[in-house]
Amino acid sequence: MAKIVAKFGGTSVADVARIERAADKIKREVDLGHKVAVVVSAMSGVTNALIEHCSDIYSLYDASEYDSVVSSGEQVTAGLMAIALQKRGISARSWLGWQVPIICSELHGRARILEIDPTELNKRLDDNEVAVLAGFQGITHAGRIATLGRGGSDTTAVALAAALGADRCDIYTDVEGVFTTDPRIVPAASKLNAISYEEMLEMASSGAKVLQTRSVEMAFKREVPVQVLSSFGDKIGSELPGTMVVKEDETMEEHVVNGITYSRDDAKITLLNLKDIPGVAAKVFGPLSEANVNVDMIVQDISTDGKLTDMTFTVPRSDVNRAKEALSKADDLKGAKIVSSTDVAKISVVGIGMRSHAGVAQQMFAALADKGINIQVISTSEIKISVLIAEEYTELAVRTLHSVYGLENIA
Repeated sequence: MAKIVAKFGGTSVADVARIERAADKIKREVDLGHKVAVVVSAMSGVTNALIEHCSDIYSLYDASEYDSVVSSGEQVTAGLMAIALQKRGISARSWLGWQVPIICSELHGRARILEIDPTELNKRLDDNEVAVLAGFQGITHAGRIATLGRGGSDTTAVALAAALGADRCDIYTDVEGVFTTDPRIVPAASKLNAISYEEMLEMASSGAKVLQTRSVEMAFKREVPVQVLSSFGDKIGSELPGTMVVKEDETMEEHVVNGITYSRDDAKITLLNLKDIPGVAAKVFGPLSEANVNVDMIVQDISTDGKLTDMTFTVPRSDVNRAKEALSKADDLKGAKIVSSTDVAKISVVGIGMRSHAGVAQQMFAALADKGINIQVISTSEIKISVLIAEEYTELAVRTLHSVYGLENIA
């Protein structure tokens, strides 16, 4: 008998029929003797509609009231899921974030989970009651509802699994697992049976949409085994049909590269004619930090006379105007020219085997050059290489690299 947290995303609970299908899967887990807590997202499209309602009334809405509105989608799904389980003869009840409670930070719209008190939930699970939690939400110390940002139900599920000491966290979604790349671009992409936390974190942060980055960070930190699987297949989590996200020593390093990801969500900003003096980088990135703009890839070019420098970096495409405004207002950057571009894409190669194998970067750069794809910016980590290219070459780059590294059949 195991303790399992099962999370169902928006497409998995998009309508009543899909909620009933999800309830059937939970019943099969319960029939196996497992203790189950369920985390649900809002029904597909509901959150977007609620956000639109807020904007229609007042574009400068109060963030705490926004959270009160958009969190209601998960409340509806949780109640419907509890009813569906009760229909199947299972003892179940719905829980909102404040009822658990899930304590969050005060940053409305992007709050972070500070703690979860699992006492009452564990009592209910021990009494064989299924707990159905509304994902994406918690409550601040000030007593206000706070939401965790888009994809936040993944984080709720992993945090709950950690708090409950669950044996596994199953993330039911609309794909069969984690693939070597996007199957819509490369139909021959392979589903991975297992992937390390570190690889999944790099893939999530560089464009893969399977799991929210913060949920992977939490799973890594708390060593929560996570499975990504499809809610539309016939199998349930305990049959392990998906991709397990686990510690590195539980995966194999047979393949140097395990995934190719891409992101069209980035913008490139270049500051021209900066004075090349100590502290210039701090003067650039200080205003961006104050404006809460995240910076990713960075490259600096120094002029031949050593007096001036150009600095290029990427920011989320949605933040490009805010970033340019923050930079233009900075007194220390007066005289610098700001140039931006949104027609770029980030392509990343990820694999834990890169730690012990040389030549991965050269192979990537050569393959892109053979296709006439120019590299604008490069960044690396121990297990990832990312390049910025013109957006029009995104699919060609992904297909080329997937083939170069032989990822068609590496499950």
